[in-house]
Amino acid sequence: MTQSSACINMIHPDAISDVIEKYDLKNIHMAVMGSHSALEIMDGAKDEGLRTVCICQKGRELPYVRFKRLADKIILVDKFSDMVFKENQDKLRELNSIIVPHRAFTAYLGYDSIENDLLLPILGNRLLFRAEERDYDKNQYLLLEQAQIAHPKIYKNYTEIDKLAIVKIQEYTRKLERAFFIVSSIQDYREKSQKKIREKIITNKDLDNSVIEEFVLGTYFNFNFFSSPLTPETEFLGIERRLQTNLNDLNAIPARQQLEFDTEVKHIEIGHTPASIRESMLEKVFELDDKFTAAVRKEYPPGIIGPFSLQSIVTPELEIVVYDVSLRVPGNPIMATTSPYTKYSHGYTFGIGRRIAMEVKEALASNMLSRIVT
Repeated sequence: MTQSSACINMIHPDAISDVIEKYDLKNIHMAVMGSHSALEIMDGAKDEGLRTVCICQKGRELPYVRFKRLADKIILVDKFSDMVFKENQDKLRELNSIIVPHRAFTAYLGYDSIENDLLLPILGNRLLFRAEERDYDKNQYLLLEQAQIAHPKIYKNYTEIDKLAIVKIQEYTRKLERAFFIVSSIQDYREKSQKKIREKIITNKDLDNSVIEEFVLGTYFNFNFFSSPLTPETEFLGIERRLQTNLNDLNAIPARQQLEFDTEVKHIEIGHTPASIRESMLEKVFELDDKFTAAVRKEYPPGIIGPFSLQSIVTPELEIVVYDVSLRVPGNPIMATTSPYTKYSHGYTFGIGRRIAMEVKEALASNMLSRIVT
């Protein structure tokens, strides 16, 4: 999709300003779709004394009901995409809601609805979310290249595969889940892709839209940051690593037994584990952040607002290669109790949810809410 086709009926910033002007700023609610990272977002809001509202799809509300401290209000919808219906938007505006975006929010609503139909203030740059998609013209690869940050080599066609590569593709029926697969040759690609099509895990169209990247060997780190229009520096919040099924399980089995299984590796994210990095690498981490935020500010003014993550590999040569970018709440609740880096900056440990709530409180106190929402 081109930039122009995504902007036909775009909500104007003045329309969001008009919504905010009617808000009771003493009764703000942090609003989040009940999926992905809703719990960590609401937990952070409660830590900072803010009210919360959770939009839940019927039949999927149980965690948000059971954790009674977190959701002050729950709005039930038949489907997550119904969030854009007028009656639901009206309810959210009546609650003076600020939407906090995460991956489920962008996946279930879709970028067109977010940009053109959702007349609610979003903490973040709503025009930037689409850049995560690799088939968009101003995508994450362009941003990384503009920032002069290394990313894996991209094969334009599977016939170029000459060494270990990873095919990045989403499942056909479960768009939030990855159907990534690793290949070592042109023939390996043909066999594995056709097998997935026969099993109806992916379609030919999905395959046509997939991206084939060089498989970079190294240690995986997700570097999490927060970019605030209210402060001059982007903040480094911490690191986590993803637990993936069945990748992590297979890695625990000796190589000889792995060969006996004849089981295809899957990369479905199922959890998180904390991590840190040696101090001598932190300078590179800060440089990574500074270069990326500067590039995004140029391509997508006013730039990143709120949390983002640079999912990276540190090679044996100690170079950082970024293989994926999250331009909204990345989803890593483990950081709330494990990150030493927030403690270095603030004197106590917290995660992304609380940092978002801190931003909203500061914006309200300084009468600058319009600077952190779009």
